[in-house]
Amino acid sequence: MGDADRVVVVRGPGDIALVDVPRERLPAGGLRVETLYTGLSAGTELTWVKGTNPYLTSSWDPQLGLFRPDAPGQGYPVTRLGYMEVGRVVRSDSPAYAEGQRVAMAYGHKTAHAADPAAEHIVALPEELDPLLGVYVAHMGPICANGLLHAAADATRGDVHALGDGVRGRTVLVTGAGVVGLFTALFAQQHGAAAVAVADRTPARLAAAEGLGLLTLDENTVDVAATVKSLWRHGPADHGADVAFQCRGQAASLATALRALRPQGTVIDLAFYQAGADEVRLGEEFHHNGLGVRCAQIGRVPRGLAHLWDRRRLSAETLALLADRGRDIRTHLVTDVLALAEAPDFLLDLAERRRHTISAVFTVDAPSTCQASRAL
Repeated sequence: MGDADRVVVVRGPGDIALVDVPRERLPAGGLRVETLYTGLSAGTELTWVKGTNPYLTSSWDPQLGLFRPDAPGQGYPVTRLGYMEVGRVVRSDSPAYAEGQRVAMAYGHKTAHAADPAAEHIVALPEELDPLLGVYVAHMGPICANGLLHAAADATRGDVHALGDGVRGRTVLVTGAGVVGLFTALFAQQHGAAAVAVADRTPARLAAAEGLGLLTLDENTVDVAATVKSLWRHGPADHGADVAFQCRGQAASLATALRALRPQGTVIDLAFYQAGADEVRLGEEFHHNGLGVRCAQIGRVPRGLAHLWDRRRLSAETLALLADRGRDIRTHLVTDVLALAEAPDFLLDLAERRRHTISAVFTVDAPSTCQASRAL
């Protein structure tokens, strides 16, 4: 193990292993980072485990902005899985980072990483922050903050002054109470939304939302759209959410979000879909209420804002949220903490629905402190 690191690899659908790989060579001016925590992004990662990721059957042409069906963009084995890491700098050839410093990055489930500060997003973590919460800082938190940024751009026609410009004083619906939905709801709450409601059908996720002080709508018992439009009246024939954040990769959730909007409202879509969208009825509310759908994908911020809103600024917004609500997030969102050695079995259990999670974190330098995974 002295000249090797360990990496979680998906060798094929349902086949996951923790394997030894040669230690990476440090680039010029680089950092050697030993992993403390690595977070699971279940929605994305399970697509590789299940064999449903679109890159397995097509490739992305970044110039044309098209998926090409003529060749897959990725085959097995998948050797980089995950994007929510916290590590300790154990060697630094960069004046910007000190040995012993804790940093947040996105480099996958592995025990160590050779980082290039000139090419990678690295965030130094405050000493006072619970380092486990650092898994949200480099990528997951910015995904959600970018959703608010897209709402701000939509509401102000691009004249964005603050992250909350699209939610401040407005009514907000979030569909999906997974980690993306709950983080997005907390961002909206922190940035002055008049009201925030979260819709889901899973009891433990609804309980987590309630624990965070959010209004919850149980899709098993209420018509979300009718409830929201009864709660939020803006004027005659003008009812519903000002903005909806769609955070679950199911077309039925997009249909719910559209139905719940007030006329000329917008859905900010953060979901990753893997199937068709038969439930989305474009001839109904979408057409009659003049609605919009805007995709907020972490690969880009709204047009014209890149010079002001890079990923570092979105990470700073995440740190501000964690400083304010970190204790609540640790209590209600982090449902599982396990040793990295348990990752293959845990991922397989999730894929085969034997187990469920809101947010799971794997530890590397400590024995398992596995919490009982809550039944969702």
